[in-house]
Amino acid sequence: MDKRELTEIRTIIFDYDGTLHDSTENYILAFKKAYNYLISHGKAEPRKWEKSEITQWLGYSSKDMWANFMPDLEVTYQQSASKIIGETLLQKVQANEVILFPGALETMTYLKKSGYRLVFLSNCRNEYMEAHRQVFQLDHHFEGMYCTESYNFMAKHNIFMQIKDKYEPPFLIVGDRSQDFEIGTVHQLKTIGCNYGYGTEQELQMADMRINDIRDLKDIL
Repeated sequence: MDKRELTEIRTIIFDYDGTLHDSTENYILAFKKAYNYLISHGKAEPRKWEKSEITQWLGYSSKDMWANFMPDLEVTYQQSASKIIGETLLQKVQANEVILFPGALETMTYLKKSGYRLVFLSNCRNEYMEAHRQVFQLDHHFEGMYCTESYNFMAKHNIFMQIKDKYEPPFLIVGDRSQDFEIGTVHQLKTIGCNYGYGTEQELQMADMRINDIRDLKDIL
């Protein structure tokens, strides 16, 4: 896709983890805590993890993560492990031990000043979104913030249908996982994939254009 095809874009919908927020280290810590809980209850075997084996779940809703990771695990244990992950991530935000990718806020400031309307759409829980909203003052950048928990963890392309009339088209989707690019596929929208995020090569091939740094958007838009 040539960047000239983006000249009419008015609203940009951003994913969060793997697009704006570098959640790698905190998620690995949270995941290992949850997995150790399962080991202690005889529901999992001890093992060593490669970083990519853990970060592959970033961008999934908790429901989809367990359906793919340990589908036969009892729901009560899935819920308890999810709670451990969520609480650990929330504690990190509250302790201000969270980081955005370099240039993320700078890029959003540039885009907003350039007249784009920015929207947050993430496969996360409300508490997580609200904590990040406060720490990074995201209301200064986003006109709207939406998390899938508020929509019973339905697919992002379905949530888009419910929010799109609030914003001015044409839309651009920026993310790193298949769940983001599916919005573009289903609704015939342009998409930009973040090579530095958590998506696989196969997922990123779904995007119309790819970037290596969030600041690349300043050259494209």
